[in-house]
Amino acid sequence: MISRLLKLLIAATLILGVWEVVGAGKIYAKAWLAQQLLERAWHRTLEGERRVRPWPWADTWPVAELTVPRLGLSQIVLSGDSGRVLAFGPGHAEASAAPGANGTTLISGHRDTSFGFLRSIQDGDIIELNSPAGKFSYTVSERSIVDQRPFSVDIPNRELQSESSLMLVTCYPFDALEPGGNERFIVLAKGVVSS
Repeated sequence: MISRLLKLLIAATLILGVWEVVGAGKIYAKAWLAQQLLERAWHRTLEGERRVRPWPWADTWPVAELTVPRLGLSQIVLSGDSGRVLAFGPGHAEASAAPGANGTTLISGHRDTSFGFLRSIQDGDIIELNSPAGKFSYTVSERSIVDQRPFSVDIPNRELQSESSLMLVTCYPFDALEPGGNERFIVLAKGVVSS
């Protein structure tokens, strides 16, 4: 009797294990496919097309490519910063400056996916934004943790600003088990003037 019960328990465990692996495999397959479609839409954007949706029902499109050479990182930045957008990659806040323009370019991402790399960012690191308007470099000048409840990002009139800067924002702490929370990890980077 115990032998039969043990065999049944092993079989059930194997079936559940296979079920979980298949489910996880579907998630990874969808993530891989989404990245391929985003890359394709980004290349079409660089060729001059505007608002190239990576799939027909997408409510976003690539606006830039963010790279951190020291970390060997490259990501497509999408238009908008809603939860639906951030599920696929970092998002550019449309109320902020365009990459390279005077003012502050604000990009946000999830701490456990696209912006997990921020835990390794250091003062002095170079962050590059490649956009249809050109390639722009920024130097990390500050990293901070803020309580988002009293904190707000004031994006002044871009016409009044003479410099460009970049702000990257994600939830904090990086290893939190629950989503959300009140803390945000912020990276500020100043535009590098080309000579």
